[in-house]
Amino acid sequence: MSADDSDDAPGDADDASGGADGADADAETDADAGTIDPHAVGRGGDGGDGEYHAFWADEVADEIEARDPDDPVVIKGGVSPSGIPHLGHFNEILRGYFVAEVLRERGHAVRQVFTSDDRDALRKLPRTLADADWNLVGLGDIDASALGENLGKPYTDIPDPFGDGHPSYGHHFAALLRESAELVGVPIEMLSNTDLYADGTFDDAVEHVLRNADTAREVLSGYQAGVDESYVPFMPQCSECGMLTQDVTGVNVDAHTVDYRCSGLDAGGRHIEGCGHEGTATFREGKLPWRFEWPAQWDALGVDFEPFGKDHAEGSWPSGDDVARNVFGVDPPVPMVYEWFTLNGEALSSSEGNVVTVREVLDLIEPEVLRYFFVRNPKKAKDFDVERVDQLVDEFDRFERLYFGEDTDETLGPLAERAYPFVVDEPRADRVRLPYTFAAVLGMVDDREFRVKMARDEGHFDETTPEWAIEDALGRVERARRWAERFDNEYNYRLQTDLPAHEFDDATRTALDDLAGFVAEGHDGEAIQGEVYETARRRDVEVSALFEAGYRLFFDETQGPRLGEFLGELERDFVVRRLRREG
Repeated sequence: MSADDSDDAPGDADDASGGADGADADAETDADAGTIDPHAVGRGGDGGDGEYHAFWADEVADEIEARDPDDPVVIKGGVSPSGIPHLGHFNEILRGYFVAEVLRERGHAVRQVFTSDDRDALRKLPRTLADADWNLVGLGDIDASALGENLGKPYTDIPDPFGDGHPSYGHHFAALLRESAELVGVPIEMLSNTDLYADGTFDDAVEHVLRNADTAREVLSGYQAGVDESYVPFMPQCSECGMLTQDVTGVNVDAHTVDYRCSGLDAGGRHIEGCGHEGTATFREGKLPWRFEWPAQWDALGVDFEPFGKDHAEGSWPSGDDVARNVFGVDPPVPMVYEWFTLNGEALSSSEGNVVTVREVLDLIEPEVLRYFFVRNPKKAKDFDVERVDQLVDEFDRFERLYFGEDTDETLGPLAERAYPFVVDEPRADRVRLPYTFAAVLGMVDDREFRVKMARDEGHFDETTPEWAIEDALGRVERARRWAERFDNEYNYRLQTDLPAHEFDDATRTALDDLAGFVAEGHDGEAIQGEVYETARRRDVEVSALFEAGYRLFFDETQGPRLGEFLGELERDFVVRRLRREG
């Protein structure tokens, strides 16, 4: 008997955690085996030397430095490339990045690696995939039957379902994840587990585990049921059909080989049948089960720190810690458990389609806003609401103002002062941030000069604003416009720069003139909204008719956003002229 592949799977396409695809999938894990205190590291506070840290990454760096590591300090994350690389994976990538940047600031050389656990077997078919251009597609859009024929095979031995030039299924999705990290400005080093087995990096680890199989079995039995004297902690790959198999019939540690029968493997609560072939595989023609592979990565790569989601804290970490110390004889890396986040109020799930990619997010917000989302307390659960990213952008803008002393907050201010430089490419006091919803208003027009004029009239630009800052600020306009279009919200209209054709009765024209006079007095949007009702009553015009007249003048539509508040965002003289039908 060999390893149960249900234990071997750190995750699959259905990642409900909001973290890296890393949930320990062994349903028979002993729940009483132990957990890591999820608040032990990285919550911000006393760093251990009496010094208070406003930024959790400083505290983690203290923990790492306390071990006196050799340079380069190695920070690791990992993912099973089983489906869409989504925003949840960036919990791990960005947590590691912030710690890496703090360590670099302290003078350390740092290597941030991210392992693609692509030697894992495909255990089930995801419902949704992503092509090389980030288009999300269902199984009906690809050759699902061909994919289904490869169940039980490692991801790197499965053809790329899109045929877009990648060597395999695993390479395809690892490439998307690498591209995502580049889009956010995080320089990770992607490592393929398949390559690490092939080039011999794991040879010593496999030999050590199999040479000490009795100890390995004894340790693992505390975390996994069904581990007896016949258990062999290695899964060879069948040379005939390519599947990983659990059925090891003999081990020759000195020759670095195992004999096997291809009887298949258990995965996802069911058995995937093998072809029955009997053969011999080398240590490079298979893999360790996950509970041994994870500590083997720590040992082989010299990992000093690894963040992971709370699913690992209650599953894989306790066994990984035990295996590292009592099988490999090494210390595990400094851990940090992060809280999952939800997406639009629900758990992230690739199979259910509740995912959002980094490419999608960066269509709507700047990379620094996304980095800010992850700079906050990793122990605090939060929601990423794509439909309300305007609120996240507002939070970031305030965070930025706190750093430059333009706002005050005794609680958030210290974090902003310390962490803001890690969020942006370069702190620049003369940078301009247009409020996101105002940027959405500017997105209602295509004319750049009109946008600049409206922003200038609202006081966002002045004669001293450098041209680069204007261009940078206007970049948010296109993102806000895409947000309005995607969610078809109150900003998804087009402001007419030329006066539309119109025909109003005398009472409506008089009411519009009155409203123009009110706007000319300098009232804000809320007051203008209320005045629309008052003017309609005073001039004996149906309220709906007056609103419709306003929408016709500004959008050439019969409906639109809250009219008064919208008009309050526009340049006053323009609004007055338009209400008076003067252009």
